[in-house]
Amino acid sequence: MAFADLLEQVGSTGRFQVLHVTLLSMPILMMASHNLLQNFVAAVPPHHCAPHANISMSSLDTGDVLLATVPLDQKGKPERCRRYAHPQWQLLSSNSSEDFWEEEVEEIETQGCEDGWNYNITEMSSTIITEWDLVCDLRALKQMSQTTYMGGVLVGAIVFGGLSDRFGRRILLLISNLMMAVGGTCAAFSTTFTMFCLFRFCCGMALSGLVLNSFSLIVEWIPTRVRTVVGTGTGYCYTTGQLILAALAYCIRDWRWLTLAVSLPFYVSFLYSWWFLESARWLVLNKKSEQAVKNLKAVARINGRQAEADKIDLQILQESMKKEMACSTGSYSVLDLLRTSTMRTITICLSAVWFSTSFAYYGLSMDLQKFGVSIYLIQVIFGAVDIPAKVVVTICMSVLGRRPSQCGALVLAGIMILINLLVPYDLQLLRTSLAVIGKGCLAASFSCCYLYSGELYPTVIRQNGMGWVSMMARLGAMVAPMVLLLGEAVPWLPGFIYGGAPILSGIFAFFLPETLSMPLPDTMQDVEDRGFRRTNSKNSPEKEDLTKKDPSGVLLKESV
Repeated sequence: MAFADLLEQVGSTGRFQVLHVTLLSMPILMMASHNLLQNFVAAVPPHHCAPHANISMSSLDTGDVLLATVPLDQKGKPERCRRYAHPQWQLLSSNSSEDFWEEEVEEIETQGCEDGWNYNITEMSSTIITEWDLVCDLRALKQMSQTTYMGGVLVGAIVFGGLSDRFGRRILLLISNLMMAVGGTCAAFSTTFTMFCLFRFCCGMALSGLVLNSFSLIVEWIPTRVRTVVGTGTGYCYTTGQLILAALAYCIRDWRWLTLAVSLPFYVSFLYSWWFLESARWLVLNKKSEQAVKNLKAVARINGRQAEADKIDLQILQESMKKEMACSTGSYSVLDLLRTSTMRTITICLSAVWFSTSFAYYGLSMDLQKFGVSIYLIQVIFGAVDIPAKVVVTICMSVLGRRPSQCGALVLAGIMILINLLVPYDLQLLRTSLAVIGKGCLAASFSCCYLYSGELYPTVIRQNGMGWVSMMARLGAMVAPMVLLLGEAVPWLPGFIYGGAPILSGIFAFFLPETLSMPLPDTMQDVEDRGFRRTNSKNSPEKEDLTKKDPSGVLLKESV
């Protein structure tokens, strides 16, 4: 008897599984809120230098004071980072000729914002920009805060991945929920920018722990036949989370309360996570078979199968786990991803695909203010476009294959971003439409590369492979905010880089082998034997349901 048969015996899709998956999916709704929180808590409001401290505002019109103290830029708006060294009251005179006025203004001495800034807070009452004056010479710190958060996600993936294999999924999930809740709360009440970045780094680490351990627990308690369905459902939980963030940010305009609002639900998740049962698979592989038997009996009772629960004993469990224990005896490392020429090609191409997909995705998603429309509306549109995008790419992967779907999604995304560079800023509707299509293509690319990577790597190193490409995605997300700083010198350069990267990686994806209707490789030799043949379903010597040969459950684990 295999473990899958034992799971069927205790009820593989019963009340326990439904409740288990539902509760584990709840925190996923708030993961997008932390990933994209920067769009709202770090929004840059219109601002200009504060007037000189010795000017009495009580007897003067605000508009007159602004005209006399702050010069205008080329668009006729107050300069953001410069003011006159001394108030120029003569500029208020309507008797001066226009030519004389322009010549006089050009010769007036200016200085930096010595007395701080005045912000327009009609859109948002408070952001970290207004809190710590992250403008002008300090404007780079805005992008640094998001890079710090993504750095935490990267470190968390490394730390929590290894710890969960050693100490179990349940305890690490508890720690991650508590860490996210406490880290988010502390970030909301931070008194300095450094403290804010530190706690956001902790939130990034916690998010990785939640992702890794939530999906591991989901996968290891459900049967193979429903993994794809459940994986799609959890993926849409993340999409829904983007819409929830827009609604919360629209209702809560203060950055501290918004940060707190997206963090408090994790206290609830921490409390009910004590109910979760540790994975029976992990318990057996870590020589804790007695506890595994108790957990299986508990699942059977919750599913209303008391008679089946009485039949389960230690001998039956060990017999059912023979295959898993045999597979775990091999010794493999990340170095095996580069050991052969075929594996090197696959790893290099997938690294480029994952890096550029994440790089361009967050490059678009983390700079909503550049579109010139309501950031709340654009957040809703950007979140909603993921729904049809994932449906379309799923159909394409099933009909056209994985390779053309991956290439097409990346190249089309890059083209949309590059075309947007040629559209005048005044055509906001067209600019927004092109950006939405590009973002949808990148969301489709994410869906494709999750599945595609799991089918390309053999079972013996699949988790190592998925860990490596996930790390490349985190690097892309870290670099993306920093590229925006190049726009200070060359306005079109960030868009050119964001558009060029997906097109280049789309070319890399063309050199990957097709996996449609191909059996999943279990060993390194399977990958070498398959090589880069463009085999289709008609020529395949062995037709097999892909999900039935994936003991690692990667189809679900990497679906968000």
